[in-house]
Parts: sequence; structure tokens; C-alpha cells
Amino acid sequence: MSQHDRRSRDAAARSTVDVVVVGGGPAGLAAAIACSLRGLSVRVVDARSPGADKACGEGLMPDAVEQLECWGVRLRSGHPLSGIRYLDETYDVDASSEFPVRAGLGLRRTQLHECLTERALELGARVEFGRRVTRLGTSKTDAWVRCQAVRDREDGAEEIVRGRWVVGADGLHSRVRSWAGLAKRRTGERYGVRQHFRVQRVPSRVEVHWSDGCEAYVTPIGEREVGVALLCDRRHGLRPRFAELLGHFPRLRAWLEDATPTSRPAGAGPFLQKVRRPVTGRLALVGDAAGYVDAITGEGLALSFHQAEALAESLHRDSLRPYARAWRRDRLVPDAITRLVLLMSRSRRLRRRALVALQQDERLFDGLIALHVRAARPWRAAVPSATRLAWRLAVG
Repeated sequence: MSQHDRRSRDAAARSTVDVVVVGGGPAGLAAAIACSLRGLSVRVVDARSPGADKACGEGLMPDAVEQLECWGVRLRSGHPLSGIRYLDETYDVDASSEFPVRAGLGLRRTQLHECLTERALELGARVEFGRRVTRLGTSKTDAWVRCQAVRDREDGAEEIVRGRWVVGADGLHSRVRSWAGLAKRRTGERYGVRQHFRVQRVPSRVEVHWSDGCEAYVTPIGEREVGVALLCDRRHGLRPRFAELLGHFPRLRAWLEDATPTSRPAGAGPFLQKVRRPVTGRLALVGDAAGYVDAITGEGLALSFHQAEALAESLHRDSLRPYARAWRRDRLVPDAITRLVLLMSRSRRLRRRALVALQQDERLFDGLIALHVRAARPWRAAVPSATRLAWRLAVG
């Protein structure tokens, strides 16, 4: 650090808390809630405006809904999700499965954000939007971030926020991850674009439509509203257009012909983000900032909430080692399922075999869904389900 920077830091206003969370999206607010419930003082800073929308999956898996209820988050809207349905128009394959135990929930990101913010404030967390983090530092005993009000960038108004821990929850393209030296070289070539529509009838399940190198997700988020997310690889361009990608799904496009758009298309990507590890010194990463494979299985929010709970427990014990172990354990099964589904997306032959197997063997699909939403012990469910799926793929 230069002498000028040191003088500027010393001259800046200071505040101290137990946990400084960089990023006020769902993952950051979840971390704030979980930490506050354990008696830790929390301050959340985010450069965006409160309730800012962005392209993301808006389906909450059953385990995500359960975690929010445990935290006391009141979800006042949304649409129940009874399960998942896979469709491939090329082969006329339609496989579906119900969620075990309880339903999931389709919910607009803006509404989820409002509910999470409300709960964090109730618990005493200080949540500030319009505050850009420009630098961070750590030592053996504490950590700090330098904040600047977005509207005051020209006059240089700054503040040093010091805490025992800093949590990076600033999303897919995390600056905190890069500053901490935890990012690996990005190799992702998958992108997505999402738009909302008002329709006459909403499905009861999340629908996944398949095409070569492209998938469409239809998520009910209200009584007559759905979110449609189109995911694709790089062959469709770095900034794929919603209308062009929708042309790969004739049945879905026909269904949306009479629908009324309720939002503008918004894009995201590239998805694949690798990390060396989720912790270093007094800093931890959570949510998409802690690494991401792909949006294809829709478990991003649920995984973020489980990470936030594990991180809060770890910080309560005054050590990041338990969180590092939990991060590896919690990602193992979701990442394996995501990579399997990505293989199905890339290979027409494999996709057909897999979807036919799921269509003909309901127990197989139910077992995989139970594993996906953490309704079964991982290895007890994974071994027989994986063995049966491998056999069905082998014999065609």
C-alpha cells in the first residue's frame, strides 16, 4: 500500500462489526440473516440500488423453501412448484417427477430480495445499497473493506468498514474473489437470457425443454406469470437474443404467441466460474462468488442458502475450517448432477437415452430428484440411482 493510500485510509471514517458482507443479493442477505441469528453483528454493502433485478433462476427448490422458513423469512407471494418435467420435442419424450415431502416455490427475484432484506433488518443487520467496495484487506486478526457511496464518486467520500470477517457474496463475476486471489482462469462458454410473460395457464411444475446446445426453463412465479430462461453454449453468440433462441423450441414458442411480456430480456454469463478454495485468512466466499458450474439444474439459490447457514455456524465458532469442509461436501452431489445434465445437453444420443430411461422408470427419476433436493441421504440415494441410470444408458 502506498503512503498516499495509507493516509487516505487513516483519514476515512471507520466502523467495526463482526461480519462485513460484500454483496446484497440473495446469497449475501442469507449470510447476513444466518449470522445475525447467531448473535453476530453484520453490515451488508452493495453498489446496486435496493431490489435491483437481474437475470437468474427464480425457482426455489423444496430445501431452499425449508431453509428460509427456518430463518423466519416470510414469503408472501410466488407459485407452488410440484416437481420437474423434462421435454424433448425432437424425440417427443416427456418425463416428469414430483418433489418428495413438500413443494418448491417459483418467486420473482425482486420479491425474494424484498423478503430477505426485511428479515435481515428485523434481526439488526445494517444493509446499505449504493455503497461500492473499492478495496479490501485482511490480517491475522481482522479484515476491512473500503466503501464509497456511488453518488459521491466524484468528491471521494470514503469509509473504512472493519470486521472480524469479510464475506464475499458479490455474484458470478465476483471482484472480491479476484482481489483475494481465489479465482481460477475462467473457461465458461455457456450463457443465458431470461424474460417474464403473463399467460392464460401456468404449469404446476418447472418445465425443461431441450434442443441441441440449448435449453429452455419455464418457471411459474405467479397465478398467471412465468419466467422463461433460455440457456445456450457459445455457438449461439456471446450475447444471445431471446427471440432467436426461442426459435429452437417450436412448441414453447407457439405457447407464448398469445402471452404478454412483463419484463425485458436480461442476460447472464459465462456461467462456469472456478475457485481455488472458498476461504483465505479472514475472508470467505458464498453463493455464486464461491464457484459456479451451470444454471442447468436450478439449484443455485438452494446451494447459496446451505452455504450461508454453514458459514454462519463456522464464524460463530470463530474458524473458517468447518465452512471449507462443508463447502466441499455440499457441492459434491449438485456439481456431479449438473455435469451429467450438461453431458445430456451436448449429446443428442445420450440425451435421448437418458430421457427415455427417466420416462420409463419413475423410481429412477424420483430417486434423482430426491437426491437433488436433499430429501435423501446422498450416498444412500446416489449409488443405486447412478447404477440404474448407467445401466439404462448402456443398454439403450
